[in-house]
Amino acid sequence: MYTGTLAFDLLLGDVHSLKEKRSVVRPIVAELRRRFAVSAAEVGEQDLHRRAKIGLAVVAGDAAHVADVLDRCERLVAARPEVELLSVRRRIHGEHDA
Repeated sequence: MYTGTLAFDLLLGDVHSLKEKRSVVRPIVAELRRRFAVSAAEVGEQDLHRRAKIGLAVVAGDAAHVADVLDRCERLVAARPEVELLSVRRRIHGEHDA
């Protein structure tokens, strides 16, 4: 069994309130969940209206499949015109990791 995680640090574009922020972040999280069957959520910076942290996790029996899903998720978020991807932290853990 392999697990993979991504943590996205995002700068939001023309957003002036937390309500506007939700209207940008929620569709991204929903699309990640729907298209890639990952667990995803906003995991940080909830009190700042121009920044967001989104985390996601995937579990599979094959490390290559985990890496492929993480690659596709990263490309999807990076391609969103309403956000600027500041950084991505990626981790893959295998069953033999301590």
